[in-house]
Amino acid sequence: MIAFVRGRVTAVGLDSVVVDVGGVGIEVRATPSTLAELRVGTTVTLPTSLVVREESLTLYGFADDDERTVFELLQTASGVGPKLAQAMLAVHRPDDLRKAVATEDLSALTKVPGIGKKGAQRIVLELKDRLGAPGSAVDGADRSATATSGGAPAPWREQVRGALLGLGWSAREADAALDAVAPMAENGSDGGPDVPALLRAALRTLSKA
Repeated sequence: MIAFVRGRVTAVGLDSVVVDVGGVGIEVRATPSTLAELRVGTTVTLPTSLVVREESLTLYGFADDDERTVFELLQTASGVGPKLAQAMLAVHRPDDLRKAVATEDLSALTKVPGIGKKGAQRIVLELKDRLGAPGSAVDGADRSATATSGGAPAPWREQVRGALLGLGWSAREADAALDAVAPMAENGSDGGPDVPALLRAALRTLSKA
């Protein structure tokens, strides 16, 4: 198992990052919120999980060890593969997923594209005793997707829009959500818009539509 990768970021896409590890460019799939923290030219450390299929080897990267643990636990539920597990983490933080499963909050789970009511019920049934209670993050779950400062932040609208499209929303729906959360970006801190927070706000807007 590849537990983590550490190296210089050479490219950041809509759903993956390329990390130069000892002269080898390794593509790592990651959630939009994790990718939003990365900048080309900086050095990053990403906890990872390797998914092996007959036709492919795919490396998934995470903001911290707890996110990786939840990603792997989610896949123990029937019908939940790595792509759906990643989509769940794109919509909800690990502790929010624990809370949703523990309280049988089906509406929270069905906010994830690809999860219907029956799928949410199955996830609750199969994972209620596995994910743990809210606040039970694994030790050392401080944010590990760290990078040195430098480089101008990418335009928040492009990042959030690309993430929404990647999660299955239409361009029209994505643009409407961007317009709804735009005031949040304009009122952001001097450090620039908080892209992960804007993405979560956009997803909440879409779930209410």
